[in-house]
Amino acid sequence: MNWDKEKIKKEIISYILIFLGVFGFKSTFFEPNHIPSGSMLPSMAIGDFILVNKMQYGLKLPFSEWFGDPVYLTEFTQPKKGDIMVFEFPNDRSILYVKRLVALPGDTIEVFDNRVFVNDKEIKGEEVTPEMANEFRELYDGNGRMLDMKFFKIQNGPIKHIIAHNEAMPVHRGQMKVTVPEGHYFMMGDNRDHSSDSRIWGFVPESHIRGKALFVWFNMVYPWSHEPFHMRPWRIGTTFFNGVE
Repeated sequence: MNWDKEKIKKEIISYILIFLGVFGFKSTFFEPNHIPSGSMLPSMAIGDFILVNKMQYGLKLPFSEWFGDPVYLTEFTQPKKGDIMVFEFPNDRSILYVKRLVALPGDTIEVFDNRVFVNDKEIKGEEVTPEMANEFRELYDGNGRMLDMKFFKIQNGPIKHIIAHNEAMPVHRGQMKVTVPEGHYFMMGDNRDHSSDSRIWGFVPESHIRGKALFVWFNMVYPWSHEPFHMRPWRIGTTFFNGVE
């Protein structure tokens, strides 16, 4: 067989450039992420494929986060309360989590009886209309335990958003009053009674932040997951930065 060495060399270089281009873009600019659980309901549905803005808090050196803490080429920009953030799980950096930012470095936070206090001020909510609540319950896929869910419109930061409480379940995750350390963040799921978050595993270091969730570009629950297979095309285009009225 006659091998054209020059042609093979060009092919290899082309594949290397494609690899560097695709994964360099993914590590620096935008990254897809899949939502496998309901901890962020009703803001994020199970099966949402979301786009994450990796540049939101600063431009990173491509591939730097593959080898440890990211290297920022620009000054790190402080996240805002209410941001939905993708980050590396503090106890295992190979796992990505998605939660909402509730308290910043230097803030004090306390959670008691499903009441959240930031800097000694309670973040009070307004219950949504029954019609809106029924729309949100549809995202729970008919789970009987969720029939007693109540949904509240709150604002802890620039935008209003929805949180959920399950009135049929005992409150099981409080948080003693703590101060968020410098360079760390306190995260919570919007589905408050069904979320493993900072109330359980602690603060998220700044170096673990991957980016900010922007919008849903697809929705599908995998056939091999523990949830029934289904798709929600109408979720496509749902954004996470405009809030609710």
